Amino acid sequence: MVEKPMPTMSPGDVLIRVAASGICGTDLHICKGETPHANNKVTIGHEFAGYVEDIHPETVTLAKVGDLVAIDPNIPCNQCTFCRNKKYHLCPTLRCIGVTCNGGMAKYVAVPSSAIFITHGISPEVASLAEPLSCVVHAVDTGAIKSGDRVLVIGAGPIGLMVTALCATGGAHVTVSELNQMRREKALEFGASVTTDKVDIGGDPIKGFGFDVVFECVGLPTTMEAALGYAKAGGTVVWVGVAKPGVTVPVSPFMVYRHELTIKSTYTNAFGMDRAVKILADNKK
Repeated sequence: MVEKPMPTMSPGDVLIRVAASGICGTDLHICKGETPHANNKVTIGHEFAGYVEDIHPETVTLAKVGDLVAIDPNIPCNQCTFCRNKKYHLCPTLRCIGVTCNGGMAKYVAVPSSAIFITHGISPEVASLAEPLSCVVHAVDTGAIKSGDRVLVIGAGPIGLMVTALCATGGAHVTVSELNQMRREKALEFGASVTTDKVDIGGDPIKGFGFDVVFECVGLPTTMEAALGYAKAGGTVVWVGVAKPGVTVPVSPFMVYRHELTIKSTYTNAFGMDRAVKILADNKK
């Protein structure tokens, strides 16, 4: 434990008494020095929720002291070309609570009022899932699945399970590939129709074998490369997993051309927090 002074609020801020904070894979990368944009000795924690403890006199907000709020850790500049074209998550000067400034692994944290999302009828632990779920909302939006699509999710960690749930509730037939048996069983609870520890698409993607959309949720070069071979011709591959900096993936340009693949990636949680909070409130688990 490290003692730090109580955070001070600036105009526009609210003070949050942290009630629940999750540990993300990104936090582990930060602690290992594998996140280039993280500031040294920052207090980690970007998946958290808490109660409004105080509000700066010059802050305009709908929140009241005592409200349970989920936190969007990403703070854009609102002035660059990305922010002004509804891509604030790509802001080159994006501040991230728990990555570039002190985060939720503390008793108190001061955040801009724009970062808080008031929750209703859920626990702090559930509310703290809003940030990772918002990233999944963005990922599934990026995949643009349709009812009846055949979807493959590679990896059944927390992110892969949430991708599975959203795809299944959207009417897709979801297959989950995962080496761990316990996680495969959990994937079925989250809506997977099929689970496997070895993907076999059964034939040539050019002849219609394979999946309409593939979500890679591991972040290893082997699974990111394999994902390209599991999509049927005309399919979409979404790289959701976060690879280490410097890692490369061999890609056959001719295969991408001949299969007319669409390869996409996702970065953080563009405009997903409000929807994530609603999803959590609807499920109340």
